[in-house]
Amino acid sequence: MPARNTLTLGTDRALYVGEIPATGWHCHASPVLLMGLSGRFAVHWGAGRVETCHSALVDAGVEHLFDPCGETVALVYLEPDSREARGLRGLFRQEGGVVLDVAVSVGARSAMERYLHHFDLPALLRCPLDNEVAPLDPRVARSLHVLRHPQAGRVARGDLASGVQLSASRFNHLFRAEMGVSLRTYRVWSQVRLAMVGLAVSPRLTDAALHGEFSDSAHFSRMFRQTFGMTPSSVLKPLKTVTLLA
Repeated sequence: MPARNTLTLGTDRALYVGEIPATGWHCHASPVLLMGLSGRFAVHWGAGRVETCHSALVDAGVEHLFDPCGETVALVYLEPDSREARGLRGLFRQEGGVVLDVAVSVGARSAMERYLHHFDLPALLRCPLDNEVAPLDPRVARSLHVLRHPQAGRVARGDLASGVQLSASRFNHLFRAEMGVSLRTYRVWSQVRLAMVGLAVSPRLTDAALHGEFSDSAHFSRMFRQTFGMTPSSVLKPLKTVTLLA
């Protein structure tokens, strides 16, 4: 299996490989591919539904609980504006936001490592991605660049909207229509991602919190738990490597 407890972060995707505790109920602004690399895991969602499986796709905004059942897992997060995530929207609508046992069998270790670390979704998934996806609205693309590369602290919603010549309400509507999640939800997700990027420079969670533009480590911890259903220390402190992709 791939090396344990590693985090790889790209511009519009992220990969965690290793062992994590069972999460609490949570939802995030990114669709995720969950893969059991050493065995089956459990997913809870909806009105008391529980399933065990070897892999699952969970859409952004879907509240769920993930229990790895002690197995080594791979978690592949796709930013909602990525081509792959947009190519999964039709499947998510058809299946109600959660799709079980969608990944190919693990197979040879070297092949799985290559597929995961190159984020090769066509090689990982049994189901084809929709290639006929409309381009992202350029106004939302500009706002995403600002959110992902803050220059002087938190940017107000009104400033994001005025920066693309829209009212705040119209901007909110456009953002949700293009991204599938609200601006508020995505902002928290973006900050948490920035904090994790900071781990590549310093392993201290306090430094990571500041890198993510959180007011302090307690604020970061609350938002991380809301986003992933776990404390940051339970999953980030055991990390052996954090890799940033260009």
